[in-house]
Amino acid sequence: MCGICGIINFDKSPINPEPLQVMMRTMKHRGPDDEGIFTDDVMGLGFVRLSIIDLSTGGHQPMFSEDRRYVIVYNGEIFNYIELRETLIQVGYRFKTKTDTEVLLNAFREWGQQMLDKLNGMWSFVIFDRKEKKLFGARDRYGIKPFYYFKEKNRLIFASEIPSILSLLDKKPTPDLSAIFDYLAFNRTDQTERTFFEEVKKLNHGHAFTLDLKENDTTPQNAMNIYKWYDLRKALKNGLETPDDFRDLFSSSVGLRLRSDVPVGVCLSGGLDSSSIVSVLLKDYLKKDLNTFSAVYGNGHYGDESAFIKLFQPHLKKMYFIRPDESTLLKDIEPFVKAHAEPVPSTSPYAQFKVMSLAKEHVTVTLDGQGADEALAGYHYFFGFYFKELLQKGKLGRLTTETMKYLKNHRSIFGLKTLLFFLLPSNLRTKLRVQEKGYIARDFAEVFQEEKQTIPGELYGSESLQDALINHFEYKLEHLLKWEDRNAMWYSLEARVPFLDFRLVEKVLSLQGTAIINNGMTKYILRQAMKGTIPEPIRLRQDKIGFGTPQDEWFRKPAFQNYIKDILNASSFSGRKLIDVDRAKKIYQKHLDRKGNYGKEIWKWIHLEQWHREFID
Repeated sequence: MCGICGIINFDKSPINPEPLQVMMRTMKHRGPDDEGIFTDDVMGLGFVRLSIIDLSTGGHQPMFSEDRRYVIVYNGEIFNYIELRETLIQVGYRFKTKTDTEVLLNAFREWGQQMLDKLNGMWSFVIFDRKEKKLFGARDRYGIKPFYYFKEKNRLIFASEIPSILSLLDKKPTPDLSAIFDYLAFNRTDQTERTFFEEVKKLNHGHAFTLDLKENDTTPQNAMNIYKWYDLRKALKNGLETPDDFRDLFSSSVGLRLRSDVPVGVCLSGGLDSSSIVSVLLKDYLKKDLNTFSAVYGNGHYGDESAFIKLFQPHLKKMYFIRPDESTLLKDIEPFVKAHAEPVPSTSPYAQFKVMSLAKEHVTVTLDGQGADEALAGYHYFFGFYFKELLQKGKLGRLTTETMKYLKNHRSIFGLKTLLFFLLPSNLRTKLRVQEKGYIARDFAEVFQEEKQTIPGELYGSESLQDALINHFEYKLEHLLKWEDRNAMWYSLEARVPFLDFRLVEKVLSLQGTAIINNGMTKYILRQAMKGTIPEPIRLRQDKIGFGTPQDEWFRKPAFQNYIKDILNASSFSGRKLIDVDRAKKIYQKHLDRKGNYGKEIWKWIHLEQWHREFID
C-alpha cells in the first residue's frame, strides 16, 4: 500500500525535513500517488502513498485524529475495516473518510494497544501521541509488511525498506557475517531481528514497540521497548471439524481480500494454492473477468506449469503470461538486487519479480498463495517431520502405511533422508550442511558453525509436524513474505495473501497431523476442501515446486558463463574470504559438464557478490 519512515533525535536537535524527503524519494516506488511529512520538534514522520481504498485526498498521510492528538503513518490494509468502522460509529466516533487508516487510528483511540487483536490484515505503522510525546508502532502477526530501524545514542531512524535507512548513514554499512553464513549454509534469511547489515535491525513479526520521548527518572529518553504482542502457540484455536469448515473460512478470507477501489488480480502458478484462490473467486464470487498472471518457460523446461495453468482457459478471458529466461535475468540483475536490498538464495523470487512486472500493466492489487506451504506442510521435507513424530510416538503401523504411500506417490526417498537428518544432533546437522555445500571458506565456516545454532535447532529439531509448522511460521515464512513485498512494491503493487488470514492459520495449525499429511499427500484438508471446486489434475498433483525456474540451464548458457566466470575470477570475490574460490570454480565446471545441478548455489554466489558491490563496497 505505502511506505513509511521516521526520524527521532534523542539529542534534542530539531527535525530537518530534508532527510525525511531523502528517505521518501528512496522508496517512492512504494507510493507514487501522494506523499506527506509531519514534524514535531525532535520527531518527524514521512509517508508515500499507493492509493488502494478511498482514492480521494482524504487518505493523505500522515493522518491526524479528529482531536489532532494522534498522528499516524501506516503501510498495509485492515481487511475488516468496514466491520470495525461500524463498531466504532456505535460508540460515538465520527469518520471523515472511507479509509482503513482512519479506522485504525480511531481503533487505537478506543482500545489502545489491545486493538491489535481485533485487526484482520497486514500492517506496519507508527502512531505518535502529541500530548504524551509517546510513539507506538507494530507489525502484523506473520510479517507481511516490513519495518526496519537503525538506532544509535542520538537518534532512531525507521523505514519500510532498508535503502531508505542507508541513505542517511554517515558511512558505508557493515555486512552481518552471521546472516551471510546462514544464507550460504542453510538458504535462510530473516529468522531474527538481524538483517544482512549490522547497523539495521527489523522489528520482528507479531512485535510492537513503545518509545517515550519525555525524559523521566526511570526510563531514558532513547529506551525503545520492544515486545511480542502476538504468540501463535497461545493463539491456536480448536481445529476445523470438516473440510467444508476449511472451505468456508478460506472463501471468507479470499472475499475480504477483494476489498479495494482499484483492480485486483491473481498470480497464478498452476499449483494447488494459487489455483484454489482462482477457483474460489470463480465459483463463490463469480469473478469471470478476473485477471491472472503467470510465468512460463516452454514445454519440457523445469518450472513450466503451462499445462496446469491452461486448465483455467475455458473460464477466464484475461490470462496473461510472461517468459523469463537467461537474457532477462542478466538484464534485470541490477534492478533485482536493488529492489531486494539483501541477498536472495534462489531465482524463484525473480520469477515472481517478472510476474509482478506483468501484473503492473493491468492491476494494482494481486492475490497470492504465499503461506499455504507453511500452514499445510507443502514442502517435501515435512514428510520427515511427520515420520519422526510417528516414530517417536510409537505409531509404527501408521508410519509403515504412510511410508509406503509416500514411496508410491513420489517415487523418492527424500522424505526418509530428511527423517534421518532431523534425528541427528543439532551441531552435527550444521556441520553436515557446511560439508554438503563444499565451497564455504574454512575459516569463515569454523567461526559460525561452532556457534550455538538456536534457530536451526528449533526448526530441524521439531518433535511433531504441528511443532514444525509453527516453527516455520516463526522462523521461515517471513523471508518469503519479504520477497513478495519487495517484488510487488518495486512495481507499485500491493500483494495480498488469503492463506494468512489469522482466523484460518490459528485453526489449521491446531489440527492433528493426519489432517495435514495423509495417504502420502500433503495439504490433505485443502485437497479435500477443494473437491468439486478446483480442476482434479491440480487438486491431486503432488509435484508442484513453487515459482521454480530453469536456473540450472540458464547458468550453462554462453552469456551467463562469461558473467559467472568474471565473478569467480574477480579479486573482490576472493578478497571477501567467504567462499573458497577454487572449490567454487570446480563446482561450476561440474555444473557445466552436467555432472550435477548446482544452480541454486551459483545464484547465491552471484547475488551475494552483486549485493556487496551495490551496498557495501
